[in-house]
Amino acid sequence: MPAPDDSDDSDHSDDKYGATAAALLPLLGGAANLLSVTNCMTRLRVEVRDRSLVRGDALRTLPGVLGVVEDARAYQIVLGPGTVARVAPELERLTAATGLSAEALAERGAELRQGRRERNATPFKLFLRRVAHIFVPLIPALIGCGIIAGVAGLLANLHWLPSLVPALNAIASGFMSLIAVFVGYQTAKEFGGTPILGGAVAAVVVHPGVTQVDAFGQKLSPGQGGVLGALAAALLAVYVERACRRLVPEALDVLLTPFLTVLLPGLVTLYGLMSAAGEVSSAIGRFADGLLAHGGAAAGFVLGGLFLPLVMLGLHQALIPIHTTLISEQGHTVLLPILAMAGAGQVGAALAVYVRLSGNTSVRKIIRSALPAGVLGIGEPLIYGVSLPLGRPFVTACVGGAFGGGLVGLLHQYGATCGATAIGPSGWALFPLLKGAHGLAEAVAVYGAGLLVGYVVGFAATYFFGLSARLRAEAGAGP
Repeated sequence: MPAPDDSDDSDHSDDKYGATAAALLPLLGGAANLLSVTNCMTRLRVEVRDRSLVRGDALRTLPGVLGVVEDARAYQIVLGPGTVARVAPELERLTAATGLSAEALAERGAELRQGRRERNATPFKLFLRRVAHIFVPLIPALIGCGIIAGVAGLLANLHWLPSLVPALNAIASGFMSLIAVFVGYQTAKEFGGTPILGGAVAAVVVHPGVTQVDAFGQKLSPGQGGVLGALAAALLAVYVERACRRLVPEALDVLLTPFLTVLLPGLVTLYGLMSAAGEVSSAIGRFADGLLAHGGAAAGFVLGGLFLPLVMLGLHQALIPIHTTLISEQGHTVLLPILAMAGAGQVGAALAVYVRLSGNTSVRKIIRSALPAGVLGIGEPLIYGVSLPLGRPFVTACVGGAFGGGLVGLLHQYGATCGATAIGPSGWALFPLLKGAHGLAEAVAVYGAGLLVGYVVGFAATYFFGLSARLRAEAGAGP
């Protein structure tokens, strides 16, 4: 009897994601209409040449699509974690398989230039998005190292496997000690420079030898300026490299351009950027601490209540540099647990809709499938599948998030602090990444209490105020 073929499941899975990509392609106007295909943790980001060729309504109703966000020429198609990472390469493969003529390539280049000029009409918004793109690829490493650090801390507190704790700390700290290099690399890549030169310049920030540098009477320390200094150094390197490409004779380009691209920004970094970025990083830390220490419940209420709209617009990624700076400076970010309360309000609102619309089997089916992801902090399925289309539940979910955030902020003001050692997860998935001034148990209690309040208030607000009488009547629900 032949052995079972384990590849069947894999082939079936590949066919599934390939079928999704194949279904998406014509709705996006075909391969010739796609300028770029990228993805983050939950969204497929597609830049198109001609928006009129995109069939938006059909795209939104395609099975597997949890939501669609339009932005200039770009479409953000919410597919959910795991799925998007498998559909994106399939869509890229289908696009590449069609082939492009020289004329088509020239047209694509012209469209890219035109699209860039149009996006530059809002430079600040574009800059924030591009900065977010720098940090998104770093999130998996931040999550992995954060969880390892949490395990090391737990073992140390329990006095278990003491010989393993230093090894875990070394593994967890290795990435963070060199994060400036990765930020520099990603910055140069995002802004059109040579990535390895951006990383080389940013490496100056963390090099131990900076302690020997006298920067106008100030002694530098390795890591001073953190990720902001690395970002600024690499961005400066991009502009220097561009100038060198224009001005340096072609025969000398291979020698002079790398030399000047590393030297000039490196000197500026040592004698200015590290000090300035260090002050900014410290100011961000002081502001975050002061905001919660003095604002307490009010600050938490506002932060927790406004985060869902940011997620809906895709602008929440602009907060990644702030979280990363806080983690680099203080070892944790106190803002993320508060912002995560928005997801709790969303879960509570979805549960209320499920109870209220007892006769609407289609909505209840969506909620059943999306709720596990929502509990683990992936909010897009519930946002685009339930609360936003219904209208009012989105507002009442924000109310739940506001009250949950308010409680966490209030407890912080009274000394019960709660922070996250990494970014990316929220909901229940954030528990392994929590850190508090008085130990893990207190941090877990504070965060758990905030989630509970978010669930309860989101449910109550939605149950009593989140659904119109007409909608309940149509669904066969009670008054």
